[in-house]
Amino acid sequence: MSEANREWSAQEVEAIKEQILAALEMVIDPELGIDIVNLGLIYEVDFDPENGETVIKMTLTTMGCPLADILTDSIHDALKEVPEVSKVEVKLVWYPAWTTDKMSRYARIALGIR
Repeated sequence: MSEANREWSAQEVEAIKEQILAALEMVIDPELGIDIVNLGLIYEVDFDPENGETVIKMTLTTMGCPLADILTDSIHDALKEVPEVSKVEVKLVWYPAWTTDKMSRYARIALGIR
């Protein structure tokens, strides 16, 4: 059975999403020096196992953030490391608004935020 016609289990899809998130942890916000996953900028990862198309819904720390293009390019580069991903679309969303509450404990400690 070819890859395109095979049935994907929920566990396999979740495992690929975990690989995608691990790859996204390699994308560092140049201003803060912390990866975009631990900063809480990634809101959703949608992976279609039938065609490898992946949609990343993310936000930025501020609406006028000048790093949008740099981060988007870095996401595309990082996801080239996940062989199941064939196409990437990054969608910027502004709701819910990002706050420091979305950051991981690691990111808070690294940035000195309580």
